[in-house]
Amino acid sequence: MSSDAVALHPIERSILKALVGAQLATDRLAQAASLSIDQARRGIEWLKSKNLVSVNELVSSTVSLDAAGRGAAQFGLPERRLVRAVKEGKATMADVLTAGALKGEEVNAAVAGARRNQWVQFDAGNRMAAAPAAENKSPEELLLERLADGDCNVSALSEQEKKGLDLLKKRPNYVSIKEQKDTLVSISDSGRALLPAIESEKVLERRLTPELIMSGKWKQVELSALDVEAPAPVVHAGRSHPLVDIIEEVKEIFVGLGFSEIDGPVVQSGFWNFDALFTPQDHPAREMQDTFYVSGERQPVPASKEQAAKVSAVHRQGWGGWSQKEAERVVLRTHTTPVTLQHLAKLQPETARFFSVGRVFRNEKVSYKHLVEFHQVEGVATAPRASLRDLMGLQKEFYARMGIKKIKFWPTFFPYTEPSLQSMVYNEKLQKWVELFGMGIFRPEVTKPLGIKNPVLAWGGGLERIAMLRFGLDDVRDLYANRVSWLRSVPRCQL
Repeated sequence: MSSDAVALHPIERSILKALVGAQLATDRLAQAASLSIDQARRGIEWLKSKNLVSVNELVSSTVSLDAAGRGAAQFGLPERRLVRAVKEGKATMADVLTAGALKGEEVNAAVAGARRNQWVQFDAGNRMAAAPAAENKSPEELLLERLADGDCNVSALSEQEKKGLDLLKKRPNYVSIKEQKDTLVSISDSGRALLPAIESEKVLERRLTPELIMSGKWKQVELSALDVEAPAPVVHAGRSHPLVDIIEEVKEIFVGLGFSEIDGPVVQSGFWNFDALFTPQDHPAREMQDTFYVSGERQPVPASKEQAAKVSAVHRQGWGGWSQKEAERVVLRTHTTPVTLQHLAKLQPETARFFSVGRVFRNEKVSYKHLVEFHQVEGVATAPRASLRDLMGLQKEFYARMGIKKIKFWPTFFPYTEPSLQSMVYNEKLQKWVELFGMGIFRPEVTKPLGIKNPVLAWGGGLERIAMLRFGLDDVRDLYANRVSWLRSVPRCQL
């Protein structure tokens, strides 16, 4: 038993000593034990978990007069004022109202109360006369008299006063009731059995401080035991958003595969966002319904005259026309490819591997699988003999490092790649194949006008889709809902 007492915290010891022979509320217990209210509450919870104290919750209700109730306590209830007027000779309701004894809105309550208490009698002509019972006080009046001196605990009311309370509660703004919860703490038999050991123990050091170590006093002092099984507080430390964790993981995988990161502005010209990628100027994706344009803004084509001339020539040959004004329109980028393409056009590398992760914008209706703003991850690789087989191998390796094993590819169409594929991954939760990234080899109409000689392998897609697979989400909007419960539930390390 003594060893159990040694394991107690000083706060626990103070509380047990203060509870000897008394049952105390939390605030009085804190005062008796010379503790702050927070220390007392913490110690009570510790002792309660060890069955050394018992805690009882008591709820008490206090009733007080409200605005209408204070008026009734001073001037009388409507039914009492009605009786007074009748005693003064006002036999009809018109006479009572003319005399000012009642207000129009009080008539119904006055008549109902007077009838219930049998204070007035009505003849065949609805003339009123005071009844003998009018000398008696109603339960409501008894309560008003009690509350006129101040608030009162409901448990202290008499039966008649409680009846009056039930009646006055039905009248608006007459009484108000406040509930107060009191916690009463008492020592248990197990706690009482520890008291002799607590009283006989000397004061123990709780912490091994630097001062004790440096002075050498630690050799003479006795340290109190620590309860390693005591519940620890839940700490929600600050952390990065789960989507940011995914972004960092993707970047790390690309770097591990020998790629270098590139970045660029989210505002692009129509030339680099569409024209350089051999997207026709009358393509539906270039309409306001699919693209966010910067209203009223144009900029000269941010490319050399030679590049602009070659791109326009390819458009005229392939699509039958090209407009300088359309190329000068300013857009919020619909993908990160214009940044990648400008980088390749500037360096014109023989071999290279680049990737980018950035925000892109689509003028689409928000739904469970579409957002108007999301993150796109993109990778490109160029080499003299780069092939579609190399591209599929890179994709499989990337997915494998993300923990995605079941992968297949379907042929598809993209305006600026040929051949083009759609990667499909198997969703174990949905038990079906879902689309993920698009991929392909840049068309010659894209690379040749910009002086890029070797084949360029490219793939990319929405990063939020990977996050949905990783976190088992059915709605992409959940990533941005900022629900604290979900954010805290996502483990830092995904297995």
